[in-house]
Amino acid sequence: MLQLSPIDKIIEIFGWISVIGIWCFTWIHFYELPKIIPIHYNALGSIDKLGDKTNIFALPVISTLLFVGLTILNKFPQVFNYHCEITKENALYQYMNATRMLRVLKLVIVLIFRAIVILTIESVNGNIKGLGTLFLPLSIVLVSTPIIYFLMNAYKRNRKTI
Repeated sequence: MLQLSPIDKIIEIFGWISVIGIWCFTWIHFYELPKIIPIHYNALGSIDKLGDKTNIFALPVISTLLFVGLTILNKFPQVFNYHCEITKENALYQYMNATRMLRVLKLVIVLIFRAIVILTIESVNGNIKGLGTLFLPLSIVLVSTPIIYFLMNAYKRNRKTI
């Protein structure tokens, strides 16, 4: 099992706090929601489906399942796909890099889901209309950036060991 560095512990703690936060935020605001709320948005961030307010809990449920699933997966970095052969010399670095990438992605995913909950509630309250046109592109950037960063780190490190 890999030892967590201080930065890994901080990311993990922020992730768990974010999971708890999305649940607390959803519960706190649930009772003030009307019976019918937006439950789906199109690619432009506009509301395209309405449904019962209990559907708001789908967001914390999905984000929690993803977070817990990725947390479990992260305990087995040897089953990940790597762009290079894993050797005794590079295994520790590649495993730590890959697990940190997943740790960051878990946090980003929960934060995106929390943003959807917040924006849905703001939309219901009439403060905004939908998620906005920048939500999807921003979410793609937020997910892609850590992937690109950590893959570049893995590639650079592997080039140095060759």
